[in-house]
Amino acid sequence: MMKKAHKRESISHMTIRYILLLAGASMAATSIELFLIPNSIIDGGIIGVALILNYLLDIPFSVLIVIINLPFLYFGYKHIGRNFFISSIFSIIALAFVESWLHSVAAFVTDPLLATVFGGLLLGAGVGLVIRNAGALDGTEILGILLTKKIPFSVGEFVMFFNIFIFTWAGFVLGWEEAMYSILTYYIASKTIDTVIQGLDETKAVIIISDEYEEMTSAINDRLGRGVTKLKGQGGYTDDPKDVLYVVVTRLEISKLRQIVVDIDRTAFMTVMDAQETHGGNFKAPIH
Repeated sequence: MMKKAHKRESISHMTIRYILLLAGASMAATSIELFLIPNSIIDGGIIGVALILNYLLDIPFSVLIVIINLPFLYFGYKHIGRNFFISSIFSIIALAFVESWLHSVAAFVTDPLLATVFGGLLLGAGVGLVIRNAGALDGTEILGILLTKKIPFSVGEFVMFFNIFIFTWAGFVLGWEEAMYSILTYYIASKTIDTVIQGLDETKAVIIISDEYEEMTSAINDRLGRGVTKLKGQGGYTDDPKDVLYVVVTRLEISKLRQIVVDIDRTAFMTVMDAQETHGGNFKAPIH
């Protein structure tokens, strides 16, 4: 029997997703240009590096954010996938364009505390919206995913150590008061991202119950590059046997997995859970 062709992302869904990517990038750009830069406040990660270099070298942030992210996006393309790469490139270019366009606009807030709180909220909402739609504005987590194969730290621990370095550097360059405001901005942005995408853990454990389990398994293997474990279950009311699918993915892949499930079986039952730690198997193997 011939396998049924897997459905690709529909044009309408792709259009909506790219509109949301643009909206998220625009929100982040607004926060950076109208809240953070005028008050010498930075965020963590690659955005923070670009902001510090902008202050030191007077090179436009819009140029720096694209150049610094390029190598990380290349590795993202190799290990996460082409769709993630395209979505991220689109988002980062949109961020750079909107930030450059807003450069001539007067600062929205000049009080550092207000800039910290509302800039962090706006930045977190923008970054979260981009991640929720299968893109990224910051290559730090991609670097973390690659390096944790060789170092005894999780992605979250790597990101934390990286940001400690960034904020210490900011203390010497911008001043310690600005560095403390920056730490608060990062914290607020992180919590906002958590709210927008419903979870900051790098891995998610997903349980899927569907009558189309064979096609679902094949699609997850082919389109996402993840292995699927079939568990034997039984309906609590009918006592009918059920095949339950179990798969572990990174949080950057949740959006794509959700779309695969919807494409094949809109009536499927899907549960997403935080996976605090993942060991063994081929989970950290390259994804194609």
